[in-house]
Amino acid sequence: MNKKLIVIAVFIGCLVTVTLIKVFSSNKSEYEMSSYGVEPGSEASVTAGVEKAITAIRKESEGSDVVIRFKPGTYHFYPEGAAEREYYISNHDQDNPKKVGIALEDFKNLTIEGNGAEFIFHGIMLPVSVLRSENVVLKDFSIDFANPTIAQVKIEKNDDTGITFRPAPWVKHRIADDGQFEYYGDKWAIRPSTGIAFEGDTKHVVYQTSDLSYSTHGVTEVEKGLYHAPEWKDERLVPGTVVAMRDYARPTPGIFLSHNKNTKLNNVTVHYAYGMGLIAQLCEDITLDGFNVCLRGKDDPRYFTTQADATHFSSCKGKITSVNGLYENMMDDAINIHSTYLNIVDIVDDRTFVCSYMHPQTWGFDWGFANDSVQFVKSETMEAHDSIYTIESITPHDTATVSGAKLFKIVLDRNVTGLDKNEEMADGSETDRYGIENLTWAPEVYFAHNTIRNNRARGSLFSSPKKTVVEDNVYDHTSGTAILLCGDCNGWFETGACRDVVIRNNKFINALTNMFQFTNAVISIYPEIPNLEEQKKYFHGNGKGSIRIEDNEFDTFDTPLLYAKSVDGLVFKNNVIRKNNDYKPFHWNQKPVLLERVKNAEISISE
Repeated sequence: MNKKLIVIAVFIGCLVTVTLIKVFSSNKSEYEMSSYGVEPGSEASVTAGVEKAITAIRKESEGSDVVIRFKPGTYHFYPEGAAEREYYISNHDQDNPKKVGIALEDFKNLTIEGNGAEFIFHGIMLPVSVLRSENVVLKDFSIDFANPTIAQVKIEKNDDTGITFRPAPWVKHRIADDGQFEYYGDKWAIRPSTGIAFEGDTKHVVYQTSDLSYSTHGVTEVEKGLYHAPEWKDERLVPGTVVAMRDYARPTPGIFLSHNKNTKLNNVTVHYAYGMGLIAQLCEDITLDGFNVCLRGKDDPRYFTTQADATHFSSCKGKITSVNGLYENMMDDAINIHSTYLNIVDIVDDRTFVCSYMHPQTWGFDWGFANDSVQFVKSETMEAHDSIYTIESITPHDTATVSGAKLFKIVLDRNVTGLDKNEEMADGSETDRYGIENLTWAPEVYFAHNTIRNNRARGSLFSSPKKTVVEDNVYDHTSGTAILLCGDCNGWFETGACRDVVIRNNKFINALTNMFQFTNAVISIYPEIPNLEEQKKYFHGNGKGSIRIEDNEFDTFDTPLLYAKSVDGLVFKNNVIRKNNDYKPFHWNQKPVLLERVKNAEISISE
């Protein structure tokens, strides 16, 4: 054979070999939901089709990277045909089963491409869940509900005969047989007695209204769609005010993440959920970039978003990154990061303890694992026990499996000394007064370039001993405290102490127009300590400069900027303070900086 032909043949053979290697080394499986009959544009339910498709894709794609694509458009999900799951979700109502619209479980290397899809849910549903998965990306879609469980009404008249109000056009409502106003949807009905009032033109929470309390008993319809409530008396609600009537239930979040590693959400928006917008528990490494809990644009007729927090992270580790988000008009905080104290209810022996979840909305899921590091905390003074221990074993104590457990039997690596099981409280009560904290499940935090505005309660809550950076955010009319560093082994049972915090280059605009829990200043460092007088250690901080609040801007109508309790190492300097007359000052705290049991503090204020 001609030598040139041989060389060419070998060269072509090499090209073919390289091409074949490239094709067969690609381990990606791509799926179009439309090929499974899941198409946008109709009000018919896609729930059963989505569930069937995901089940088939999981089976077909085992071992490969998976991309699932939705076409742009609107998809409607109804409870019928949905996946049913028993989920125990932190800081939510533990009622089961849950109806899940898109249940993503046991995947590796999965990407959901929404391409701008709008997912509209009906009834009581959990829109999206991701469990026991690794390297999952959710991107480019939104979540909303056709008929939210918050009823929006507008105040039309307010005088000494009561309040006259008009429900928004989308609110299904009626007067019940006992004369109470009621709104309803698919297999649910609510008789509201609380709510949040918003200014009609700005959508700010109305000054000094906080959580409304009212009665709609004896309501009459004075004309079609217009109601008079003779027992509702509140002179603060001028005509034009918009009230988001609500209850306090939290059955389902918008997105639920549990037991995952390396989860990313890019350009995902939640417009409404009957709970948190997103909650993650027992996850490692989460990135939110352009994740929003927000209204549907400036012309949206709604004044509210989620029923509770925009985002919430319970007992996670690795790093939580939340950047470029918009969080507005939700019924609680933009972000809350914490772990959970268990309470010691029985000391079996020197290294064996029976411990209990305490809050009624937080139980039923894993608390820890073998080889996790733990410490004990004295509830009355919030002082940590001197030593750190390792879990040798942890098992449910009140049920055969962890799912649904409230009690755990925990065996540690060595004996524990110095715990008094029944110590008398300051009020004379006697009870188990030690909590146990899991130090392994605590994350590093980066929260930056976000906007938080017009929401109930507080802006952001951080309770992690790992490095926490909060920078370049705008807190605009957060209603209560803008930033809270907390810790509580007595009520919410949310850990823990902050050791390394940087709060810098943020802008705070008229926080504290209302009073809620822990709202002592624009920035509030407020661990719940029943007996501060007996405390010998410090809860937050870790020596000089461990909590640094620098180079921020405060635009405020009132006085309190910083409140801190039980801190070792606090810096507040180089912050710009501008006073305005937008509201009348009213806060009980009229000190720019109020410190209670704080040492190693460097405080500098200049207006």
